Amino acid sequence: MDRIAAPTQTDAPQTERADAAPAMRETLPFAKALTAGMRAALAADDHVLLMGEDIGRLGGVFRVTEGLQAEFGERRVLDTPLAESGILGTAIGLAMAGFRPVCEIQFDGFVFPAFDQITSQLAKLTNRHEGAMSFPVVIRIPYGGHIGAVEHHQESPEAYFTHTPGLRVVSPSTPNDAYWMIQDAIASNDPVVFLEPKAKYWLKGEVDTTARALPLHASRVVRRGTDVTLVGHGAMVTTLLQAAALAEGEGTSCEVIDLRSLSPVDYGPILDSVRRTGRMVYAQEAPGFTSLGSEVAATVMEKAFFALEAPVLRVSGFDTPFPPAKLEGQYLPDADRILEAVDRALAY
Repeated sequence: MDRIAAPTQTDAPQTERADAAPAMRETLPFAKALTAGMRAALAADDHVLLMGEDIGRLGGVFRVTEGLQAEFGERRVLDTPLAESGILGTAIGLAMAGFRPVCEIQFDGFVFPAFDQITSQLAKLTNRHEGAMSFPVVIRIPYGGHIGAVEHHQESPEAYFTHTPGLRVVSPSTPNDAYWMIQDAIASNDPVVFLEPKAKYWLKGEVDTTARALPLHASRVVRRGTDVTLVGHGAMVTTLLQAAALAEGEGTSCEVIDLRSLSPVDYGPILDSVRRTGRMVYAQEAPGFTSLGSEVAATVMEKAFFALEAPVLRVSGFDTPFPPAKLEGQYLPDADRILEAVDRALAY
């Protein structure tokens, strides 16, 4: 799989039941936009199945699958045992039989019992069969901080999966992206790790069900600027926008880019922006050492070196386990830490 240029992506099914999605334009919370996207996918293709712990009658810990079992039945929305490895192993078998399973992992820290199934099996099977078989499995993982949770309930494990060839990794940051990207992920014939920022679940935004704005593996400029390029993904996009608004008050114009796709990365908009601004700051919740931010920074340094007026700078969580809730504010990058990096970039 190409790790730089975004590959051609099969479009998600367009045929939907009249009641399978919200009105053409409606304001929805991020979580309910995901619900609507999965409802549309379930309605469009009988081979789509949802699997996970307490996702049926309960509707999941974050109520993202609420109402779907009542609508589509227990054979389409399956409550599973508390066994993540078993969930993924079963999903692989279902994919081999022609189904499109969508697996929910309750919290980011719970994915590791299934890590072997994901990285040693699922990610390698298409290559092992020389492309003769596809494995359209989606793994939904609520991830990241900002909710004051306990150990194993707040982590940013994206680097493990972006490092693994054979996996697509994406993370929406708006309700509209959540609605469309989950459908595109389900339509993909490759396995997709679908990272859902927990802090965004209650964010409301407009969802346009008439047409997707961007392909699954495209990055997006969310704010135009001229002095510094700010790049991030998931919940960090909101923090970058806060930093950009504060910087504007100090006379600095920041361009903000939402990565959206973590593997493969769509570098086009990032490189275009850096060649105009000459400076870049990457921000992430995950620890900085050997992280996604490390890879993006290195690639930008290689491909836009002669346009840079300063080194690419990174702002990240610290290289420690995610802390208890009371220390979360010190661990997670905030607007002040990002602005400090902006000031350093401008000082060169």
